[in-house]
Formats: sequence, C-alpha cells, structure tokens
Amino acid sequence: MLEEIESKIEKARRILESLNYHLDISAQDLVDYMSTDTYTEDKVNLRDVLENEYFLIHELVEINEWKKRGFKIHRRIIVDSPRTLVYTIHYIALEKEIEYALQRGDYAWAKERIRSQLGDPYMPEEFKPQAKLILEKFIKILESKEKSLDP
Repeated sequence: MLEEIESKIEKARRILESLNYHLDISAQDLVDYMSTDTYTEDKVNLRDVLENEYFLIHELVEINEWKKRGFKIHRRIIVDSPRTLVYTIHYIALEKEIEYALQRGDYAWAKERIRSQLGDPYMPEEFKPQAKLILEKFIKILESKEKSLDP
C-alpha cells in the first residue's frame, strides 16, 4: 500500500512543482494525516484521497504546510491547533487544488469547491475576510474564463 501511495505522491509532487509549490512529505505522513481527528464531519478517507487527484493535492499541501511550520503529524493535530491556523493551512491547500483544476480546465470542480466553502459553520470569524478574498479571486478567474469560452 505504501508503494501505491508513494507513486501517487510522486505524481502530485510533479503537478505541484508546475504550480511553483515544493512538496516534502512521505507516504506515512499521508497515512497518519488521514487518521487525524477533525471538528467537521469530514467524510473523505484515504481511499477517496488516493482516487481523486484534487483531494490528494489538497491533503498533501495541508500536510506539507503543517510540517513547514514545525509540526509533527499526529492524530489530534487539527483539533489541538488554533482554528485560524487550521483554516490558514486549509485555504493554502484549497488554493493549490483550485489552481490545478483551473490549469486542467476543470471549471466545474473549481466552482463546486468554491461553493462548498461558502457558509462554513466552523470557520473562525477572524478568518472570514481572508477566506472571502481568496474565494473572490477564484470566482473572478472563473468568470473571466467562462466569458472567454462564450461564442
């Protein structure tokens, strides 16, 4: 199983390099991260992540961001950390995920991911302005891309 995961991480690493993002994580990091406790009813499991390159990129960037900040991946990393930090990391990952979807021309995925973030009941108040700026940036990009596709 770890070999399959390493192979998928390597593919994602190349994708992220094309988005000017350097990834430094292992298969074990991903396995550990996918078993963390969360305060949301997150239904995405390791198999889902391995079968969806967007989810994989998202989770790998989150792990990388935790590690860049000096954290060791453990079961309670999310629930024991300040929620603003959790959301900062989540949105960095979301940006890379949506950038990749846009690079591939998968506007439906990008739209759905933006829609899924709106009205998040767990988002801390102090993070909402930053989240709004990030989401609005991608909404404008999508609107521009869709206009360029109109005949």
